[in-house]
This record gives sequence, structure tokens and C-alpha cells, in this order.
Amino acid sequence: MIYIKRIRDLREDHDKTQKEIAEILKTSQPMYARYERGANELPIRHLIALSKYYNVTSDYILGLSDKKT
Repeated sequence: MIYIKRIRDLREDHDKTQKEIAEILKTSQPMYARYERGANELPIRHLIALSKYYNVTSDYILGLSDKKT
């Protein structure tokens, strides 16, 4: 599941904490940490929100494309 690595890399590249991203997604930091570990699947609404926040395509996050935009 490449999206696990991509959401962590995007967060770190933007110098954001898990707590900050969790707040953007309106979820808890422990739940967001579970997405980054692969313990929970990322809901589509969060995939869309992260794509918009980072200005990348959902295909990029999902590993279907190497292009960010």
C-alpha cells in the first residue's frame, strides 16, 4: 500500500505533525497515525481532503501515478 508511504512523506515534506493533519481531516491524531501505519484504511473523504491540502492528485497518493499534479 504505497499510499501509506506517500501520506507520511507528504506530511513530512510540508513540516506538519500528525496532529496538524488530523485537525485538517477532523479526526484524532491516534486515528491519523493508524492511517500512516496501515492499521486502518484511509477513507475516501480523507483522500480527497489530503489531495486538496497538498495540491496533488489522488492518483499520486494511491500510487497510480508518479506525477503529483
